[in-house]
Amino acid sequence: MANWELKNCCKHDQVVFITFVGVSFVVILSLWRTVLLTPFKLITVFLHETSHALACKLTCGHVEGIQVHADEGGATHTRGGIYCVILPAGYLGSSFWGLLFILASTKLLTARIAAGCLILALFIVLFVAKNWLLRGLCIGFIIFLAIIWVLQELTHVRILRYAILFIGVMNSLFSVYDIYDDLISRRVNSSDAEKFADICPCPCNGVGWGVIWGILSFIFLCGSMYLGLVILS
Repeated sequence: MANWELKNCCKHDQVVFITFVGVSFVVILSLWRTVLLTPFKLITVFLHETSHALACKLTCGHVEGIQVHADEGGATHTRGGIYCVILPAGYLGSSFWGLLFILASTKLLTARIAAGCLILALFIVLFVAKNWLLRGLCIGFIIFLAIIWVLQELTHVRILRYAILFIGVMNSLFSVYDIYDDLISRRVNSSDAEKFADICPCPCNGVGWGVIWGILSFIFLCGSMYLGLVILS
């Protein structure tokens, strides 16, 4: 039975979970503008664009291609589908992927499943990628995850769960920061939120939608940490 009240918190696994999340926060924020985090930033951009693509497919549209750029931008080229579903799917999808990866990291089996699904997604995107940077990113992360997985299974270096947890924290933080940077602190007229404000009948501009999406992303982040502790209790 789930320990929703988190009674007798915190056990060893919960302490390790909280500590690693906290250390990941500090490392990510400290190295945010360095090249060391660039591959992980680009993988979050990839998941952001993948979320647009999935929303397009789920609303009966056609995905013509996905791009990830060196400046940490990206684009998903779609035709058809429901635009008001596709547009918010990028930012909110990144938060959702972050939540899934964080929860998957709590057990070795689910971490293996998450790693396998990410490898499969990267492999599929190789065939719809519109630029060589994204193709290289896919190949690089497939090799990275494969090495981590082999080390997990054949050696005493058991870090697959922590790799998945770091990717989850990175996605969650990047989503919240990107929403603030692109939609709240400065207005990018071509942003998803500005486009969404143009087609949504609600009396809310791009900044307003940025605030709403930012709050939802922060809720996803907090919820993932709480649920992770519940699972580990």
